[in-house]
Amino acid sequence: MGCSLACLCLLGCVLYPLAQCTVPASEFRLEGDYLIGGLFEIHYEAFPTFHDRPQTMDCSSKFLILSNYRRFQLMRFAVAEINNSTSLLPNISYGSSSSIFSEKAKFPSFLRTVQSSKKVMEVIVKILQYFKWHWVAFLYSSDDYGTDGLKLFIEKIKDTEICLAYTHSLDSSHYLSVFNQIDAQRINLIVVFAPQWHAIPLVQAAIRHNVTGKVWIAGEAWSLNKELPKEKGIKNIGTVIGVSQPVVTIPGFEDFLYSVKKGNRCESTEQQFCNQIYNCSQESADILAVDPSYSFSVYSAVYSAAHALHNVLNCDFGKCDNGIPISPPVLLAQLKKSNFTLLTERVQFDENGDPRFGSYAVLFWNQTGDPENFGTCWFYPSVKIFINDSKIQWHSKEVPISQCSKDCKEGYAKRIEGIHQCCFKCEICPNGTFVNRTKDPFNCIDCEEHQWSAAGSTSCLPRTVEYVAFTDTVAVVILVGAGLLLALTLAMCVLFAINYNTPVVRSAGGPMCFLILGCLSLCSISIFFFFDKPTVAFCVLRFLPFVLFYTVCLACFVVRSFQIVSIFKIAAKFPQAHSWWMKYHGQWLVISVTFVIQAFLIIVSVSSDPPSPFRDIVSYPDKIILGCFMNLKTSSVSFVLLLLLCLLCFIFSYMGKDLPKNYNEAKAITFCLLLLILTWVIFTTASLLYQGKYIHSLNALAVLSSIYSFLLWYFLPKCYIIIFQPQKNTQKYFQGLIQDYTKTISQ
Repeated sequence: MGCSLACLCLLGCVLYPLAQCTVPASEFRLEGDYLIGGLFEIHYEAFPTFHDRPQTMDCSSKFLILSNYRRFQLMRFAVAEINNSTSLLPNISYGSSSSIFSEKAKFPSFLRTVQSSKKVMEVIVKILQYFKWHWVAFLYSSDDYGTDGLKLFIEKIKDTEICLAYTHSLDSSHYLSVFNQIDAQRINLIVVFAPQWHAIPLVQAAIRHNVTGKVWIAGEAWSLNKELPKEKGIKNIGTVIGVSQPVVTIPGFEDFLYSVKKGNRCESTEQQFCNQIYNCSQESADILAVDPSYSFSVYSAVYSAAHALHNVLNCDFGKCDNGIPISPPVLLAQLKKSNFTLLTERVQFDENGDPRFGSYAVLFWNQTGDPENFGTCWFYPSVKIFINDSKIQWHSKEVPISQCSKDCKEGYAKRIEGIHQCCFKCEICPNGTFVNRTKDPFNCIDCEEHQWSAAGSTSCLPRTVEYVAFTDTVAVVILVGAGLLLALTLAMCVLFAINYNTPVVRSAGGPMCFLILGCLSLCSISIFFFFDKPTVAFCVLRFLPFVLFYTVCLACFVVRSFQIVSIFKIAAKFPQAHSWWMKYHGQWLVISVTFVIQAFLIIVSVSSDPPSPFRDIVSYPDKIILGCFMNLKTSSVSFVLLLLLCLLCFIFSYMGKDLPKNYNEAKAITFCLLLLILTWVIFTTASLLYQGKYIHSLNALAVLSSIYSFLLWYFLPKCYIIIFQPQKNTQKYFQGLIQDYTKTISQ
């Protein structure tokens, strides 16, 4: 704050260099009654001891501020001590706390022994944060002290949860409107940063207007005031919390005050200062009982100046070099280098001229009206605060609340309403998001791809990565089925090879049967790559073998159906076409061309956009399903070819529905195709409804079912005839069926 008493300063030399000067050492002297000479003087202009500084010292119209008079006496005491010292200066300022004096470009020679308002404001903000008081009114004096405090407070609460809901200067006595505004905004926390001659009438007005249930934060200027805590009705206004310099007992100061009275030095010492105001009969105890703040600041300021002079004058062994001329820069340099122990403190200054020593007390006014400490704050190397809130006697029996909106529950983000971030509504964060109340309480943050969260979460959890391993029960069952298919295919090949020249084998396709069985076996290769973690190779092999070799199988059934229809129905009508088909082995030509076309389409598809591993992060919030992604646009032509072959199978099978029984493939092939279509319809439906890890197992099962449909419903009946009905596997039996068909046609 701006100094409120006569303050030590170097007039024209150190603290306020009004002119460059060099003062002979012989002119420096300290006298107990007055601070005189070229170095010291009482600077009334900046630091009034009276309530209002008069233009002339007509003290009769003013009253003395007793606490400031105490500080004046303390300063005199320090000077007296130094004069009586045989080691320090044998034979300079507790000052303004305004932060602007730390700017060395503007005030290169200013030093102080009181903490700057910047540090004090930092402590006040830490108190607000500790008790979670976020909805605050700030009342300040309209002088430099108050406006500087307001600026610092706004600066310190930036990027915090504290909101300055209301601010007003105390330059008038219209306190009722101020209190009404505070009540209208439901503010329960009031910071009063003003000298005590502004704070006292404000608090008295609060008592008078029945302001109740508030928490008042007192700046260091009035937190140790002795009169206010004794005011009638003070307990009704709420709880008063303050920061102040700790009360330090200065050894010998009490004896010094009493010695002034005993010495009866009133006329000689104080006549020019306050002889019309202050009666020397005033008890010294009254002085000792008033606000003791700034005691150590005054004491250490005088000793800092004395030690600087001591060093400049090369004082040692009880005497000084009085012939040394002293210039302000030299004395200032020594003052900045101050490093001595005073009482229990090590007095030093930082590069800004601020003290690198001292601590502040955090206190409250207890029920008896006395300040009681409940915490301590230290300023160096950084501001730290310790609070024992169990010692506080709250007016509401518990920690009061000062918030615009109640704090959100965990997992809820704040949505600001209005201009203040303290006024908000709470919205729950949805699935896949979380709110970090420490870093950003206003936004729901998306979880990373590999994480998940339920609604209302404060953090994300790792997702479970799922795939079907080879050891999974479903995988084992399907792989066993694939193994049985291979064994069954091999057994059929052996059986057909042994009975190659029989009518059943030849009517089934003869050598084409081995091609179909071989392709069905190769199709089963795809099944083994639907399990374990997918790779690019796994994804390609899931698709390529089945599509390519199943195309050959369908092509075989197409030409087989066409060939039977051609023999019985087309050959007689188009003999030349039939002759060309037989001569150039049309069935093998169609199969080969179909194989080449499908192989080409697959190569183009795989080359342009190959199937690749895919992490499904959409289907389940808490899982990642590993699978394969296949671009249906690039591979659609391959599937169209398969559908075309299925359609041709249906057409030619239907055309041969009335052929001899043993040559009639319509029922068998149609049933196999129906099973094939039904299998993939079921799989497609399941894939739309279910996206879990077993969807890939269902895909493998669909492939296996497609292979088994031809193996069981086309080849197995023929194997049954070969093994169990050999009488139907003769030339005579087949000829009889043909003759019966011919008779039927002719009729």
